[in-house]
Amino acid sequence: MRSRRVAVVDYGSGNVASVVNALRSAGAEPEVLNTAEAVARADRVVLPGVGAAGTALDRLWRGGFDGALTAVHRAGHPILAICIGMQVLAEELEEFGLKRGLGWIAGRVVKLADDAKSGIRVPHMGWSEVVPANDDSTWFGTDPAKRYFYFCHSYRLVGKQAAAATAKHGTVFTAALQFDSVLAVQFHPEKSSTNGRNLLERFLDWTP
Repeated sequence: MRSRRVAVVDYGSGNVASVVNALRSAGAEPEVLNTAEAVARADRVVLPGVGAAGTALDRLWRGGFDGALTAVHRAGHPILAICIGMQVLAEELEEFGLKRGLGWIAGRVVKLADDAKSGIRVPHMGWSEVVPANDDSTWFGTDPAKRYFYFCHSYRLVGKQAAAATAKHGTVFTAALQFDSVLAVQFHPEKSSTNGRNLLERFLDWTP
């Protein structure tokens, strides 16, 4: 049964309004939370993110959201991390100097390669196909036409954990990870029309 209530973390680095609207379209009742204390009590959380990862990390640390998210994670409650929200979960991030992440994902966030000869430009902006590992339909269904999502990023995760799905922009990179009660995606479901809404519906139905 779909969980209608979901907390959206407002730590100053997310396109909160777009995420809230997309969640409402998926049938949820989103609540925007801007304090660590409130986030720590939530039982289903979305961590959005846009802009620079370093700035996002600074705001997470300063606001105490790192501890609050860890509490939600340890309790086994579902967490959806989007774009920068995914990247900050890594151990290290290289954007504008090496920075320490939350360390939930064993790996580092590095810059995408720019290849002018083959027309590969960074940032990667636009729609790309997301390919599930082993053709797993849990998050992305069975129809390849419904596996296109909107990306906007210049960095990618290089990690040791197996990807739940990959995408390609010059090189193949991790598009989604699932571990414990966490679904982390590099793309923006809130900007991905019907395909994004389908993913959000699956997240709302998810009981880890």
